[in-house]
Order: sequence, then C-alpha cells, then structure tokens
Amino acid sequence: MSELRIGLGLDAHRFADGIPLVLAGVDFPGEPGLAGHSDGDVIAHALIDAILGAAGKGDIGELFPSSDPQWLDASSIRLLQRSYEVVRVSGFELVNADCVLIGERPRIADVRVAMGARLAGAMGVEIDRVTVRATTTDELGFTGRGEGLAAQAIALLQRST
Repeated sequence: MSELRIGLGLDAHRFADGIPLVLAGVDFPGEPGLAGHSDGDVIAHALIDAILGAAGKGDIGELFPSSDPQWLDASSIRLLQRSYEVVRVSGFELVNADCVLIGERPRIADVRVAMGARLAGAMGVEIDRVTVRATTTDELGFTGRGEGLAAQAIALLQRST
C-alpha cells in the first residue's frame, strides 16, 4: 500500500486599489487586486499550504517569510513551483488537489479550467490533477461584503516510488 497524505490550506486577503488581481496565476483585468506581500494570489497560497502541510514541510510563511524582501511582489506561481520542488525532494508527489475560491466576485466559470491548468503546469503535473471551483457566501462575512477574497485547498500526496 502506498503512503498517502492529505493537507489543507486556507488563505484570505483584502482588496486593494492599484494592484492587479491574480488568481491561480490568471490575471483578471478591471478587478481590484489583493493586498499581500507577494501578488496576493489566495488560490495559489492555499494550495501551497495544502501541499506543504501534506508533506510535513511547514507552511508558506516559513518558506517565504514576509520579512524577506526577495518575496515582495513575487509571483505566487513561482512560489508554488518552488514549494512543489520541496514536496518532491521530500519524497512525495501530487495525487490531486481541489481549490475553492470564496467571494462574490469575480466570476470564474469561463476560466476555471485554465486556472487549474496554470496551477498544474507550475507543479509539472497532469491538468486533471488540479481543479478550481468557486462559491459565494451569500453576502455574509468579509467576502460577502466585497472586502476581499478567501480560498481553501486540499491536496492528496503519495509517497514517490
């Protein structure tokens, strides 16, 4: 029997003017961006925490601390690539990941497959191993009031053979 591990990631950022919105490595022109030390990509950040957690390798803040200026405005897709390298070196590979964006906007139905493909490409895995979905909170909480976005991700890893 192969060794399987599950990790869960969660991230949230507030909206900020003058910053481009990037979600799962995909740009959303005309939408307010998310304030963060890197590009604020909540979906990529949640996925990073999920894969690192499953591999027992800490979290995004340990690997890319906000106190380190080299990560200022960094591409979260690049951070995901580096995180997955850590996972692979530690002897694990992705079975699948499921990511959920939480917010009233933007609507992602037309680009969610491309978003999953972008995340999968960053890790060098097959496209069907990563899904991206979205939900609203029916105008409840900070996401419902349009103050920001959140994301959750769950990842299943298996020991590499």
